[in-house]
Amino acid sequence: MWSVVRIHLQVDGAPNKARQSARQIAALGADGVFSFEGPHDVFFPLLVAAAETDLELMTNVAIAGPRSPLHLAHAAYDLQCYSSGRFRLGLGSQIRVHIEKRYGSEWGKPAARMAESVAAVKAIFDTWEGKAPLAFRGEYFTHTLMPPTFNPGPNPFGPPPVLMGALGPLMTRKAAEVADGLLVMPFNSARHFADRTVPAINDGLERAGRSLTALQIIAQAMVAVGRSEEALAKAIGSVAFLIAFYASTPNYRPVLEAEGLEHLQPRLNELSKAGDYPGMAALIDEDTVRTIGVVGTPEECAEQIQQRYGAYASDVCCYFPGYTPDPSDVADFVGAVRRLR
Repeated sequence: MWSVVRIHLQVDGAPNKARQSARQIAALGADGVFSFEGPHDVFFPLLVAAAETDLELMTNVAIAGPRSPLHLAHAAYDLQCYSSGRFRLGLGSQIRVHIEKRYGSEWGKPAARMAESVAAVKAIFDTWEGKAPLAFRGEYFTHTLMPPTFNPGPNPFGPPPVLMGALGPLMTRKAAEVADGLLVMPFNSARHFADRTVPAINDGLERAGRSLTALQIIAQAMVAVGRSEEALAKAIGSVAFLIAFYASTPNYRPVLEAEGLEHLQPRLNELSKAGDYPGMAALIDEDTVRTIGVVGTPEECAEQIQQRYGAYASDVCCYFPGYTPDPSDVADFVGAVRRLR
C-alpha cells in the first residue's frame, strides 16, 4: 500500500557551498535535491548540482507571482537541458506581506494567479514543442508573441513537469486541476493531510476530469532525526523553532485547527511582531513537534513518512531545519525509506 519511492534533500543555496552540498547529498544515497527560495537564488544551485551529480532536481519552490511565466519557462527549459531531463519546476505563491514588501510586486487572488501562471508556462512549452501557436490570454498574463528568434524549439528531453506548492483547499484544488504535480507543504499533519488535503485533491481532479495517476504528489516533512538522546533533543528544538515561525502566520492556522492547537496562533503572531523568537519556540512542545514534524531514529522517521503520506505520495522532500544531523543518521534514514518501498 505504500508508494513513497524517492527521497529528496535540500541543497545549500550559497554560491560557495552548493557544489559540495550537492556532492554530499549524492553520497548519502538520496534520489534528488531541491532548492529553496530564501537568501539565495532558487535556480542557480540546481545548475551547479546538475553538473556535479546525476540527481533529480527541483525548485521547491520558485515564487511565481513576481515572475513572468516566460522567465520561468526559459529557466525551466534550460535546466531541463543542462540536466539531461532531470528537472522539475516547483512553483509557490508566498504570502501577501512578502509579495508586496519584499518582492515589491502585486498581490491578489493567489490561487487563481498561481493556476494561471502554471497554465501560461505550460502553454509556452507547448508552443516551443510545436504543438500550438502562442495564444495565451488570462486575467493576469497575456502571451501571444513568439517569433522564431526567441523560440528555442522542442526541448530534447521534453518539457519539464510543472508543480504547485499548496496548503489550503483552494490552492490544493487548483493544483490538482492544472499542475503536473502537487508539493504538499511541510507544515502539515497526518490528520490535516487526510481530512483536508486529500479531499481537495480529489475535488480538483474531478473538476478537471483527471485521474489520480495524472497528478504526482510530493510530500514534504520537517524531520527531527537522531539516535542519541542529545542529538534528538537538539533536532526537536530546531524543528520547534520552524514550526513556531510557520504557525505565527494566519495562513497556517488550518493545520493547527485540525489538531486542536489553534489557540497557539494569536500568541505566536504577537511574539513574532515583538521579535521574541525564543519565546515563540518555547510555546511549541515536543508533542506538537511530533504532530506536525517527523521525529525519531532514522528508521522511525522513515516509517512515519510512509504511514502519513505513502498511500498518495511518490516522493518526499525532507528538511532538517536549523540543525545539522549526523551524516550517518541521514544515510540510514534514506536507506530506511528505500527499504520500505
